[in-house]
Formats: sequence, C-alpha cells, structure tokens
Amino acid sequence: MPGRPPLRAAPRHPHRRRGHPPAGRRAVACALVLEREWTPPGPYDLRRSVGVLRRGPYDPAFRVDRRGAVWRATRTPHGPATLRLAQLRPRVTAAAWGPGAPWLLDRLPVLLGAGDRPEEFTAHHGPVAEAHRRHPGLRLIRTGRVLEALIPSVLEQKITTEEAYRAWRLLLRRFGEPAPAPAPGTPDAEAMPPGMRVMPDRRTWLSIPSWEWHRAGVDGKRSATVLRAVRLAPRLEQAAAMELPDALARLQLVPGVGPWTAAEVLQRSNGAADAVTVGDLHLPGIVGHALAGRREADDAEMLRLLEPYAGQRYRATRLILLSGVSPPRRAPRMRRWDIARL
Repeated sequence: MPGRPPLRAAPRHPHRRRGHPPAGRRAVACALVLEREWTPPGPYDLRRSVGVLRRGPYDPAFRVDRRGAVWRATRTPHGPATLRLAQLRPRVTAAAWGPGAPWLLDRLPVLLGAGDRPEEFTAHHGPVAEAHRRHPGLRLIRTGRVLEALIPSVLEQKITTEEAYRAWRLLLRRFGEPAPAPAPGTPDAEAMPPGMRVMPDRRTWLSIPSWEWHRAGVDGKRSATVLRAVRLAPRLEQAAAMELPDALARLQLVPGVGPWTAAEVLQRSNGAADAVTVGDLHLPGIVGHALAGRREADDAEMLRLLEPYAGQRYRATRLILLSGVSPPRRAPRMRRWDIARL
C-alpha cells in the first residue's frame, strides 16, 4: 500500500521458564512484537471510538490498563493476536503479538476508522449538534470480523446487558484461548491486563456441550443461533466486504438473526454509518425524546425522525446517546433471570 509505513519488528527478551504457570493456563509469550503508528486526519478519540467493541466492564477480550492504553484480544484469519493501542496526540501507536499480528496491523487505519467520513455529517437537531461539537474525535471503527461481533450480539438478544456480558465473560474464560502475551520481563508484559482471552475458534464453539451454555445463562434458542452462525461462518464473513443492504440480507439468512442483531454486527464489523438499530427496547424512546420530546416513540417514528440523517443514521444515534438526553425512567429495570439456577 503506497505511503503506508512498514511494520517494525522489535526483538524482546527471551522467554524465561522460571515461574511460568502450567501449559494451558497461561498466555503464549511472544518474543517478537510488531509495531505501527497511525496519524488520524483530524481530531480522534481512541477510547470512545473503539469502546463499542467492549462487552461490559470485565470483558476478557477488551481491557484498559492503568496508563489508559487499550488492549484487545482477537481472532484473525491467521490466528489469535493481542493488540495494544495508545493515543499520543496526534498519533495512535499500536503494538501486536501473536500469529495474527501482521494481519491486524496491516489494516490498523481501517480498524480505527480511517475509512469513516465524519466530516460529511450534518446535525439537524440541537442535542445532536451539541454532541457532535463536544465529541469531534468520534469515528466509526471497522474490524472486518463478522463472527466476532455476531456471537456477543446474539447473546444480547432479549435479555439484560448484565446477563449478556456475564454469558460472554464466562464462555470466554471457560473456552477461550489465552491471548498472546509480550515476552516476560518486558514493560509490555507488566502493563498487559491479566486474564485476557481470545474468542474460541469454530471447532471449540461447536464442541461446547448444552449444559455449559446453560451454566453461562444462555438459553437453547440463543445457543442454537450461535451454532448455526458458526457453521456458516465463511459465508457470513463475506458480509464484511458487502454494501449495507446486501450485508444485512446475508446475516439475516441465519435463523435467529434479525434486523436488530444484523445492525449491531455491521456497526462494528463494517463501520456501517447507516446501520440503525431497530427492535431495541429503549432506543426508539431515547431518540424520540431527544429529537421530538416523544418518549413513547416506536421504531417507525424513530426511523421517521432519523430521515434527515439518511446515510448516517447510526452515527446520529451514537451522538444522541452521547448527548445524555434521555427520558426519565418510569418502570423498574427488567428482572434478571439466571437460567443456570433452574
């Protein structure tokens, strides 16, 4: 790619055997780290842009260290990788470990939102304009990995976010792979948050017994949807290169994947600026309240109110959520049902 700085391989200290935990319980230490930098074309907010990939405060695949650097464990087409991102304005510096590190850093600008066009967005409502002014560094990221976004989105169907985050956390801790780690004794190894895990591979997902899904609080309908998606993963991953209508249609060919889930996936895998989430319990009321004082708005009214933002409706909803303008709660929170106790 013309103009792209080469990846830099930085040798690290050799592995040390003393004090290593038993095999299978530790991350694979990597003596080689690849590094790269990217300078955004304008204001950039790293934490807020990539934060949509975090599935709860204890996500084993996404952590923030004590210095504010973002750590992400992911599964690439070439294997697992760990990515560390740090913002040193105006640059973002990245380091990666593991078999998938070259693939991950080769497309680093795309991941961080280089293909996004926030300058094309025009605010038509006061709360949206104010949020856009306060958060000029928000960019829509693009991971290019569909299954990685699809599985946790399926887990979030029709339950509380707390339950969904717990299920994702338990499944990764039980069946995920330890994230590739920096070589012991290096500053990177000391800074890496402990317990990071890479999402299971396809074979492992398919081998999870029914009682383990139950123990994680995932009912049969959602686990069956995950397994269908895993079996169709090669075709679903093709959606990462499709236009939004075709990508939505491709994902919804999987029984159990509807418009809500498909939009949530493509917002992350494709950076789809117009992938507005429909079928959400709270979003229509939040949008209706912010744009028209209509807290009882449904999906149809939400889409009507978002018509001025055609092509950028997902960005508009992100800004509305960032504005903090939301209707006061009237009903108690949804009751949490722990099916693992049944």
